Amino acid sequence: MKNFKYTILKLALSVFAVTMVSCSADLDQSNPNSESLLSAEEVFQDPDSYIRFLAKLYAGLATTGQSGPAGNPDITGIDEGESQYVRGLWVMQELTTDEAIIAWNDKTIKDFHYQTWTSSDLFINATFSRLDFQVKNCNEFLRQTTDEKLQSRGLAAADIADIQGYRAEARYLRALSYWHFLDLFGTVGLVTENDPTDFFLPEQASKQELFDFIEAELIAAVDALPEVGTNEYPRADKGAAWMVLSKLYMNAEVYTGTPRYTDAINYLTKINTANYMLHDSYEELFLADNNMNGSQNEFIFSVAFDGINTQTFGGTTFLTHAPVGGTMDPDNFGINGGWAGIRTTSALVNKFQMGIDSREQFYTDGQSLEIEDVGSFTDGYAISKWKNVDVNGEPGSDTNGDFTDNDFPMFRLADAYLMYAEAFLRGGGGNAADALMYVNKVRTRAFGVTTQNISSGGLTLDFILDERARELHWEGHRRTDLIRFGKFTGGSYIWPWKGNVPNGAPTPSFRNLFPIPANAIAGNPKLQQNPGY
Repeated sequence: MKNFKYTILKLALSVFAVTMVSCSADLDQSNPNSESLLSAEEVFQDPDSYIRFLAKLYAGLATTGQSGPAGNPDITGIDEGESQYVRGLWVMQELTTDEAIIAWNDKTIKDFHYQTWTSSDLFINATFSRLDFQVKNCNEFLRQTTDEKLQSRGLAAADIADIQGYRAEARYLRALSYWHFLDLFGTVGLVTENDPTDFFLPEQASKQELFDFIEAELIAAVDALPEVGTNEYPRADKGAAWMVLSKLYMNAEVYTGTPRYTDAINYLTKINTANYMLHDSYEELFLADNNMNGSQNEFIFSVAFDGINTQTFGGTTFLTHAPVGGTMDPDNFGINGGWAGIRTTSALVNKFQMGIDSREQFYTDGQSLEIEDVGSFTDGYAISKWKNVDVNGEPGSDTNGDFTDNDFPMFRLADAYLMYAEAFLRGGGGNAADALMYVNKVRTRAFGVTTQNISSGGLTLDFILDERARELHWEGHRRTDLIRFGKFTGGSYIWPWKGNVPNGAPTPSFRNLFPIPANAIAGNPKLQQNPGY
């Protein structure tokens, strides 16, 4: 790109809204003054409105409101940056695991690594609300783009054809958020464009019902999505839908009790033989120019960020600033200062062959390996994975150094390679030679040589779990992986400060799901709390 990326980001800072009423009455979401907004019919008379609204849907994964970093938020009741989509997802997927721990005392933030959160947690409520807000916006776009409405507005046939393609992207984005709902919370009130727009309390969908809906939506959308590599970056194409389907099937046994590894293999084969390629540099995947330095060829779906047009204290701004502290030089990260917050545990460090694996980007100067004091940033190794500099070391576009240009790769090819090998080992079919080849492609890039490649005897599920940690740490996958392997809760895998004990302790299995926020249940009495909360 950067064409549609900048369309997304510029629209993210403009007020583009139609009057909507909450469908679920379960969130603390801000409502713009409807007197200052155009009606839907007025907005959608303009053919250009549809691509703008679509851009706003993509921007919903990056931004937090209508005014930049703060001032006019989508979600109220919490610091605006803490309500950002990627940041909320990252906290729940990474901070709860062996891969990340935080020094701050912000509200209940330490409860995530300790696995002691409650249904009144503001961070959980913010993420739940953000997912629901994104679904609402996708529903409204789909509601306004039916064949009947498009015909009634007298749009040209060519415009209608384009808009029908946009609908497939909106369905993908909605399915993505519903998959995050399923993975994090298990069940939720399922609302679509066919439900009322006035005060409406949806019934709670079961995990199976939510799974079936996501699957059906993605299968229906994929035919109308562009071929891999033919859509503007970072818009979704067939590969993005295949990847969410693969994630859905990889975790189907967790979600529904029925394994679907063969289905995962089928879609992963499509991805692994499509027009993607591993970038030759692991480090460059997380730099400020990762939308154009070749990394984009590995990205299956990413969230666009920009230091000028998506000024948020979430997303990659959070992932670049929060891990910098101690003796780390902020200039090396293209930022004006570190936030001295997140670092990792010895459980992750010990999975690496130190000094020869390029994915090992630990900062150790002045940092201790073990964590005696969770509140001390220098306890635990820091991670220098995210940097707001380009391949030449030049800082990002925000000259003040506050906000970053790094895009967030939600899904990339190396993940699909490792998923294929795992699904093969779990009996999903596929080809043993391909499984080994894909894993060794990932390792060859990591080590720069083939001498660290593994043989077929080394390809085990335990190896795959550790390899996923080495390859994908801090990218928002770890909690889901550990649950699939039966190691997130309980005592089969212990890491420092799990269960709020220095050496770690077992935690109850009900924490494999987060609680439905108390605010959501108060707003919709039809919702039933997850067991254990």
